[in-house]
Amino acid sequence: MGAAPRPIARILIDSPVPQLDRLFDYAIPPELVPEAVPGVRVKAPLRTAGRVVDGFVVELATEDDADRALSELDAVVSPVRALPERLHRLARAVADRSAGSASDVLRLAIPKRMVRAEKAWLAARVGAPAAEAGAEAESDTGGSGADAGAVVGDAAPEAVAGAATGELAGYPGLADRIAAGERLAVDAPPRPDAWARLLAEAAADTLARGRSAILAVPDHRDLDRLQGEVAALVPPDSLVRHDAGQTGPERYAGYLRTLEERACVVIGNRSSVYAPVHAPGLVAIWDDGDALYDEPLAPYAHARDVALVRQGLEPCALVFAGHTRSSDVQRLVEIGYVSESLAARRETANVQLSGSREDEVSVRVPSAAFRAAKDALAAGAPVLVQVARPGFAPTLVCADCRHPARCGPCGGPLHARSRGAVPVCGWCGVSAHEWACQKCRSVRFRLSSSGSERTADELGRAFAGTRVIVADGAHPVLEVAAEPALVVATRGAEPFAVGGYGAVLLLDGERMLQSPDLRIGEACLRWWSNAAALAAPGAPVHLAGVNGPVARAFASWTHAIYARHELAERAPLHLPPAARVARLEGEGGAVVRALEKLREAVPELAPDAVLGPVSLEAVDRFGPTAQRALIRFDYARGGAVAQALRAAVIAEVVGTRRRKDRKRANRATLAVRMDVLDPEL
Repeated sequence: MGAAPRPIARILIDSPVPQLDRLFDYAIPPELVPEAVPGVRVKAPLRTAGRVVDGFVVELATEDDADRALSELDAVVSPVRALPERLHRLARAVADRSAGSASDVLRLAIPKRMVRAEKAWLAARVGAPAAEAGAEAESDTGGSGADAGAVVGDAAPEAVAGAATGELAGYPGLADRIAAGERLAVDAPPRPDAWARLLAEAAADTLARGRSAILAVPDHRDLDRLQGEVAALVPPDSLVRHDAGQTGPERYAGYLRTLEERACVVIGNRSSVYAPVHAPGLVAIWDDGDALYDEPLAPYAHARDVALVRQGLEPCALVFAGHTRSSDVQRLVEIGYVSESLAARRETANVQLSGSREDEVSVRVPSAAFRAAKDALAAGAPVLVQVARPGFAPTLVCADCRHPARCGPCGGPLHARSRGAVPVCGWCGVSAHEWACQKCRSVRFRLSSSGSERTADELGRAFAGTRVIVADGAHPVLEVAAEPALVVATRGAEPFAVGGYGAVLLLDGERMLQSPDLRIGEACLRWWSNAAALAAPGAPVHLAGVNGPVARAFASWTHAIYARHELAERAPLHLPPAARVARLEGEGGAVVRALEKLREAVPELAPDAVLGPVSLEAVDRFGPTAQRALIRFDYARGGAVAQALRAAVIAEVVGTRRRKDRKRANRATLAVRMDVLDPEL
């Protein structure tokens, strides 16, 4: 008789090395057979590296070939199935779309293991006292422990049933469309907290139907506002906050809650779209055009793209909501992949274009905007003033020739921290005590721009006796009271005002539009609209000194039409999102070889699909021969392009090892980034 089939485990190794992005077969020792189940963390020997590595069991199998040499699992780290099959499937799909590794995706999706939080969660599931189970355990990083339930809120369970209505926040039929699993674009009304209430009601309705909801927002300020709305509608043990600002134990405990076979509502930042919740019924992304959704770590998958991939794998409703509409969502609407959901009554902000006449072009705060601020303060309401940049005077120029003031040692731009202060370099931080203009040798400079602090100083003089509040990166302010105050904030840092602002002044619009960014029009429209939505109903919103299509779209509140025009202008140039763009960087020879292999693998690419390669002038991680190329392609060929570029990356790594080039063996020679939002050479 032949030998009995032996059990094997297929392991996904946690490694950034691209050629290890596959499943490895390991024999399961008899003593580990009961514990080695799909999803658990394990340690396994990696013979090529001569060390033991971490990994996850993805599959179990048996084989009859007992003579095949297989390494044995070293240990099962935890009984928790931290990698459910649905999350592995999502990670694999996102990695394949982004020409990356599944382990890199899981590093973003699964928090680091914390032993005390894990033991408390396991004890709670079996009914044992949580305090005893985790009394002497410590986290893997030596940090303090946390309770098992990283859940928030104090609403009663009965609150859920009240949210299950046919109409959500003024959108007829929206609840039924979400329950049917539709993909929707929702333009939120410009009212304070209306967007948070809309998403909260949608999540509560989904939970009442026995399914989970995931709500993603850009930053912690939005998360705080959303948490308050959701906590009033769902039970406290059904709300999980996923926040990069949480401690390790808190974040891991919240992740463990999403593994349970109970529906929940997850609110969080960009990585929350990976939450492996039970029975997902809704994935909603608020303000998808925000740059914070663009993942800075490999494989650089945007949260919007992850949500689209997930909705294709796990049928559920997908909602893109915002005060504006990104051109990416507009493309999905135009091809019929996403449908629009309109409110029963169209609401617009009271936008007024101020200072557009020739006699007021040079005036930073036009007379109409000044009067609006004065009237709002007299009525007892706060006034919001949005500016482009923080600081006092972000840029300085020569007082005689108007040449930009630059640092002598490094050539960086000079700025002033206060009125009369010595200029300081923005690059090297050196104070320019004996500065002289490089062009005319003048020693006099002038302030050529106004940051948040200088604007606050000037407005404080104009409105004597009025409290002035600065809100920017260095002075974070989350909320202001319903009392007279001038709130000077940089874009994106505007605090919430109780009852709404009595007036909103949007300054430096022309300066914002001058940024060399493909999407600067969309970005400005989004910044202005989000600020306008903080105004009280009917309060004036003054956009100072701006004309053109962006200003007209803002004044008429026709954001979808502007997104449609942007998309139409980019289509002939094959710019995103009309087409996908990948960026290829690396050593000169590696880039050329990768492009040749790409042409062989995807011969149907257009002749002008590749832009470059061009040399990178600055010091680069790929050395003095570093080059960069852009590849433009349509969405139908995305899979083939990603596969070819990934194969090129692996070929370069393997080729370097075979050539035994010690100088290059420990550093990357080629890097790929798919779906570049703003391509530039």
